[in-house]
Amino acid sequence: MRVVDAEISVQTIDGVRTGGYRLITTLLDPRTHPASELIKLYHRRWEVETAYLEIKSSILGGRVLRARTPDGIDQEVYALLVVYQILRTAMTDATDSRPGTSPDRASFTTALNTARDQVTHAAGVLADTVIDLVGAIGRAVLAHLLPERRIRVKTRMIKRSNSKYQACGPNVDRRSYKATMAIDIITNTC
Repeated sequence: MRVVDAEISVQTIDGVRTGGYRLITTLLDPRTHPASELIKLYHRRWEVETAYLEIKSSILGGRVLRARTPDGIDQEVYALLVVYQILRTAMTDATDSRPGTSPDRASFTTALNTARDQVTHAAGVLADTVIDLVGAIGRAVLAHLLPERRIRVKTRMIKRSNSKYQACGPNVDRRSYKATMAIDIITNTC
């Protein structure tokens, strides 16, 4: 096990915030996995949660699986994962076709809705017609790119379900700030 302690400073127009961060990893070789590169991944740590959200909320639309047997559940889960992977591949292919475009700017919802439209439109099509699913999805994704991802500067917190209207109050700052991040590795023990 390798322990990396770091101090992360984030500077915005509001000032500088500094906090400690400890990473415990099984990536033991500092030559192949430098501590600074591992710590830079700090802001990407919740990407897997985004994938779960896309599968549960976007693809399933909040519905539960329909299968009643373990084999049926396996089949549904594999089908969901295949659809997710196909859409992600189409999104990455689309952003790769435009140099300098980050895959983070591709909208999963746009890709999913375009794929659904393509399947719906293909329902009565003749067998010899070529359907360009990835091309249509890619064009839609590139036409509706999301803004550049910004650095997260506030800690994640548990959202309370007191009232959905409190988030719209006058004291909530929804502006985006340009942020720069500095990382100082304190310890890098193996």
